[in-house]
Amino acid sequence: MKSLLSIAALSLLFIACGSSQKSKTTSPQITTDPSVYAATITQDDLKTALYQFASDEFEGRETGAEGQKKAIKFLRDHYISFGVPAAKKDGDYYQNVPLEVQSKPDVALTINGQALKNIEDFVSINPMETSQLQATEIVNLGYGIQDDAFSNYDNIDIKDKVVFFINGEPKNPDGTYVISGTKTASKWSNFREEFALKRDLAQEKGAKAVLYYNPDVFAMAALRYGTSSGRMSLVGKDKSMFYFLVNTPTVTALFNKDVTSYDKSFKNEILTANLSLDFTNNSKALASENVAAIIRGSEKPDEYIIVSAHLDHEGIKKGEVYNGADDDGSGTVAVLEVAQAFAKAKKEGHGPKRSIVFLNVTGEEKGLLGSRHYTDNDPIFPLANTVANLNIDMIGRTDPERKEGDRNYIYLIGSDKLSTELHDISEMVNTKYTNVELDYTYNEENDPNRFYYRSDHYNFAKNNIPVIFYFNGTHDDYHKASDTPDKIEYDLLENRTRLVFYTAWELANREDRIVVDKGE
Repeated sequence: MKSLLSIAALSLLFIACGSSQKSKTTSPQITTDPSVYAATITQDDLKTALYQFASDEFEGRETGAEGQKKAIKFLRDHYISFGVPAAKKDGDYYQNVPLEVQSKPDVALTINGQALKNIEDFVSINPMETSQLQATEIVNLGYGIQDDAFSNYDNIDIKDKVVFFINGEPKNPDGTYVISGTKTASKWSNFREEFALKRDLAQEKGAKAVLYYNPDVFAMAALRYGTSSGRMSLVGKDKSMFYFLVNTPTVTALFNKDVTSYDKSFKNEILTANLSLDFTNNSKALASENVAAIIRGSEKPDEYIIVSAHLDHEGIKKGEVYNGADDDGSGTVAVLEVAQAFAKAKKEGHGPKRSIVFLNVTGEEKGLLGSRHYTDNDPIFPLANTVANLNIDMIGRTDPERKEGDRNYIYLIGSDKLSTELHDISEMVNTKYTNVELDYTYNEENDPNRFYYRSDHYNFAKNNIPVIFYFNGTHDDYHKASDTPDKIEYDLLENRTRLVFYTAWELANREDRIVVDKGE
């Protein structure tokens, strides 16, 4: 699972892709008892697969490294042995994910004659190509918001302009937020969302560069983006606009006055300012891969249920292998077992009505990169035809914060965010087949952990595709070399994997596609 610090790096796009369907759900007409196939998901099979996948042989499955190449071969070979074809038309199970390993760029930035210092006064977020930029005007966009209740974009064109905005959103004199009308802030104030949300809005409107002032997180961003620590990013779409997080000296050079807050009525202004930028990218190319397989639907083959997990982990650190047995070896072998169960059903003439896609993604630990490449750059199947994503990330352990003996649970996140129907189906399936306690603790909107934004399902959710994230919570071995397969509770892993299978079975075989009734 993606670490909390790394979430700031995510490029999150809030683009609805029209997956809502105006249909009335009817009961599925299934003539086969799915428990026959769920029974093929066993502790022994899960354990056998995980002891290999999370062994030292795979060297911690670092994105782009030799261990990750062994991992994708392991997955491909299993799909072949199950008789589950490749998802791509060319028969290749691998989807190439072009990445770059970032090194600190060389940047010379001058504003109004003042030479600013890279890392101390500003930090580059986007891995731009080597380039130069000159500007004599900068658009002050205030909060950088466009919403029905408030917009900084009224009557202004930012195409090919340098823009400036700050974090947060406007408040009324009584302390309520203008946008929500309540004491509760909107998405425009949540750093993990606004970091990219405001950036992407400016990018869509054609900005050439963005200067984003958020002093509360500058030190963290400088530490993450300002070192040559091997941070990775996707090649391609991030390179059309400069994006800088700026510190107070940069703001002082631009305004020579305090702009840490604005009156709620402030919209925008054009500033006369001389800006000169010389940028040299020092990143290096890296090849990595997702693995994708499919069982074609018998009646609705062009509608897709995606069952996903991330195949990568932390690699080797200071000579220790980070095996990632729970994170996310448990999810990976669960996807394999679900695939095998559906393959057996199809072989016996009881294949799903809709297509089931088994997607093992790379680069999750580096910023949800593999899933973002799939949704943003190269979806193998149209997002508009993607019914739901069931994402599995850490389901083999128990949360030590739960009371002792309370084992038979799973945290569910996101099931009700976009589709009431998906949530109801999930509850129904569990009651009928598995009887796991479905715990929604981390599904709360104000959950400080923000797990909804920290695993691969989010790249589907941001595109209006309903999701369920299956998660056992963190533990003392999270992101440590001690996350090993001997600590997995295989009876729990079996039952939770069966829950995913039953849910996928139900979604695939219902007469009508589930309805998106809460989309952005």
